[in-house]
Amino acid sequence: MLWFFFGVLAIITAILNLVFAMTGKTNKWFGFISLSSTALTVCAFYSDAAGRVIQEDWSALTDILPTSSIALWVCVVLSILINAVPLLKKSK
Repeated sequence: MLWFFFGVLAIITAILNLVFAMTGKTNKWFGFISLSSTALTVCAFYSDAAGRVIQEDWSALTDILPTSSIALWVCVVLSILINAVPLLKKSK
């Protein structure tokens, strides 16, 4: 469940980064925290799945992984796209 916390943190800080960029303020920390949280989301998700493999909890893996992996992809893609907007806005 730690991966979900990091994923939500990544999206929230990405949105804050976007809001700051749209208002003309620059805050590179929100982008850094968002991308770092995205990386931690992937690591925590993988760690959770690896722990279930070690416990040989196959039923939990078959129940959780298909839906969780979709949520992970959504968090990562949204974080990347939202963090790209301020970078593209600065380059124009």
